[in-house]
Amino acid sequence: MFGYEPGTFTGALRKGEIGKFELAETGTIFLDEIGDMPLNMQVKLMRVLQEKEIEKLGGKPRKIDFRLIAATNRNLEKMMEENTFRNDLYYRLNVVNIRLPPLRIMKDDLLAC
Repeated sequence: MFGYEPGTFTGALRKGEIGKFELAETGTIFLDEIGDMPLNMQVKLMRVLQEKEIEKLGGKPRKIDFRLIAATNRNLEKMMEENTFRNDLYYRLNVVNIRLPPLRIMKDDLLAC
C-alpha cells in the first residue's frame, strides 16, 4: 500500500515501487472490504488518515493529498465491540455512510443488469 525505495531489500526493483496511496495522490483511493483489514494495517491506515503522510519502506515521510472511499459487508459497530476493528478508524471513516441492502433482497435490481 505504501511502496518502497530502490535497494531497500534484496530482490527490490531498481526503481523501487510506488504505493497505492501515492498513485491516488490528488485523486481518490477505494479500499474494498475494509472490515477484513488486520489490526496492524488499521493502525497504519489511521496514521495516514490523521497525518496525511505516507512513508515508503526505506524512505522518508512525505505529505500526500487524497480522498478515501471504503466499503465493507461487515458490521463494523459489532466488530468494534469485539475489538477487531479500531474505534478511532471507524469514526475517521464514518463521514458519509451509505447503507445498501444485499442484492438477495433487491431481486429487481438483479434483473436490470
